[in-house]
Amino acid sequence: MTETIQHSVISVLIEDESGALARVVGLFSGRGYNIESLTVALVDAERSLSRITVLTSGTPQVIEQIKAQLKRLIPVHAVCDLTEEGPYVGRELALVKVVSRGENRTEGLRIADSFRARPVDTTATSFVFELTGSPSKIDAFIELMRPLGLAEVSRTGIAAIGRGPSVFHVNEEHV
Repeated sequence: MTETIQHSVISVLIEDESGALARVVGLFSGRGYNIESLTVALVDAERSLSRITVLTSGTPQVIEQIKAQLKRLIPVHAVCDLTEEGPYVGRELALVKVVSRGENRTEGLRIADSFRARPVDTTATSFVFELTGSPSKIDAFIELMRPLGLAEVSRTGIAAIGRGPSVFHVNEEHV
C-alpha cells in the first residue's frame, strides 16, 4: 500500500544573512525533496528576518521530516506548516505572454477579462497579462491561453499567510 502524496505550504522565518537561503535549498536537494515553488523576502528589517515560503510535496512522513530538518538549521528561527495550521491565503503573481492575431487575440482578451488578468503590455501581435490568484487559478488561465498563442510564462511562486488572528512569529528564545 502506497502512502498518499500531499502538498504542503511551509513558512520559515530565517536570519537574513548570506548563504541562509542556500542552506534551506541545500537541505531539500541533498535529501531529494521537491520544491514546487519558493519565495523569499525580508519581512523584519529591525531583527534581520526573512520569510521563506515553500510549496512542497511528499508523503506525510516526508513532510514531517522536512519540517524537523528545517527546524534544526542554524539560521532558522521558526517553521510553520500553513497547510496543517488551518486556513490560509495563498496567492501567486504571473506574467503571461500571448502572441496571436485575429479571433485568437479577441478570445484571449475575453478570457483574460473573466480571470481579471490585466494587460500590462500590448503590441499589434502580443499581450503580456498580469494575473494574481491561487496557483490553480493561474494554471487554469495558462491552459486556456495555450491554444491561443501562449508564448512565455513567468511566475513568482506562492506567497502565503495564515487566516485569522493567530500570528506566525519568532519564539523569543531564538532572538
